Amino acid sequence: MNKNNKHMARAAVLLMITVILSRILGYGREVALYTAFGQNYMTDAYRAAFSIPDFIYMLLVGGALSAALIPVFSAYIATDREEEGWRSASIVLNYTVVGLVILIIIGYIYTRPLINVLVPGIPEPYNSLAVQLTHIMFVQTFFMALNGLAMGVLNSHHHFFTPALGSLLYNVMIIVLGLALVDQLGIAAFSYGVVLGSVINFLVQIPALRRVGIKYYFSFDFRNEGFKQIMMLMIPVLAGLGAVQLSLFVTQNLASGLAAGTVSALALAQRIMNLPLGIFAVSIAVAIFPTLTQLSARGELEMFKRTSSLGIRAVFLLTIPASLGLMAIGEPVIRLLFEQGKFTASAVAITNEALLYYCIGLFAYSSLQVLNRSFYALKDTISPVIAAIITIAFNILLSLKLVDTMGHTGLALSYSLAGILSLAFLLIILRFKIGKIGVSKIIKSFTISLGASLLMFVAVREVTAYFLNLLTLGNKLELLLGVGLGTLSGALVYGITIYLFKLEESELVLNLIRKKIRHTA
Repeated sequence: MNKNNKHMARAAVLLMITVILSRILGYGREVALYTAFGQNYMTDAYRAAFSIPDFIYMLLVGGALSAALIPVFSAYIATDREEEGWRSASIVLNYTVVGLVILIIIGYIYTRPLINVLVPGIPEPYNSLAVQLTHIMFVQTFFMALNGLAMGVLNSHHHFFTPALGSLLYNVMIIVLGLALVDQLGIAAFSYGVVLGSVINFLVQIPALRRVGIKYYFSFDFRNEGFKQIMMLMIPVLAGLGAVQLSLFVTQNLASGLAAGTVSALALAQRIMNLPLGIFAVSIAVAIFPTLTQLSARGELEMFKRTSSLGIRAVFLLTIPASLGLMAIGEPVIRLLFEQGKFTASAVAITNEALLYYCIGLFAYSSLQVLNRSFYALKDTISPVIAAIITIAFNILLSLKLVDTMGHTGLALSYSLAGILSLAFLLIILRFKIGKIGVSKIIKSFTISLGASLLMFVAVREVTAYFLNLLTLGNKLELLLGVGLGTLSGALVYGITIYLFKLEESELVLNLIRKKIRHTA
């Protein structure tokens, strides 16, 4: 494994460990919420309120700011002009703060019309609750923007731990404050937890920023070259991510007209689907992004193409079995994690139905994490926007058609098919843009991973069902052992099958696993 791959592997291992911990805490947050309140109009109102700051989070922390800042800032570092990079980042920060203050004021004034658009189907008392919760959570949008800038700067310096640690503390604060104040404040306690979590998330990154030599300039010089480059990259990314979020808002709008709790069920199913996406795909994509931007800045196109292709293939290798594994054990996993308190068997069923259809597109949305960053590294943010607009239009049209015949499962299926279309479109565009990117290798990797995953699916399903029928140790313990043994058998079947093919991406993944074992030993 060459030096670049080893560096990316180390970064990806660190990210995977912290993301796994963050996801565990995230599920703890969901368990606390649904155990206390179940899936009903109250949690639908919370989901509607949370979707607004979550939208800002996806744009800023998970999207536009970091996607635009990292290529420009990394290029300054690679060409020994870091001082200019700090000046440009400072100007971006200053405009962002001003823009956010204006945005929060406007959002606060027009919250009720916005909620009416997002979830028109929920009854009035819960509509007012959604407005109240949104007002509380608006505060976090300011700190999420600061988190986005901090993460972009730190990742440009190949520093990944502190931003990941911030996300851990974010979830901890939601759980702690939510459980501590739920009797006094009801579901609003979790909203206050969101605010406190976002503040802690930013504060924990300040020492790391000081260590990398942060410099701040009070300037609004819109003629600054770096600032103009960041804006040129950021605006199309905002448009693309905005289009994606529009699609999710349409899904939420349509779901609010179905049974009570449907909005919550879709949100929970998508969160479960996003578990392997966050652990594997985002970790790999974030780890290779600074490398891609530096390869692009130095004009090393062949290594750039190889790195992009390897990243996509590694994502396939990990997320295709994850999607089929979730299909095999989704229902017992949901029962294990959530069926307690006010989360009933019917809530398990509706959530699992949505999860099955969301899993169809898991590999595509996971691969897009790498593919989009390949375009951003090339300072091409237009192509992902075009792909997003086309596929989101497809998603909305298909959702409108399928919701009448398939209900909430039609909404999940539409989302998955849109992701697959987007992946195919961007692969074709990248091929025309930079030449051969090893599509034959990508197709081969997909086919082998899918075949091995189908064998794994059978093993997981049969082993889990066998032990669930055999064991009589109490409901939760039976589920834990059945799911655990089924998952272990599936991992063995998949691992042995894949090992026989000696794929290049297998070596990368095996190296990640070895490093992870050594790191945690």
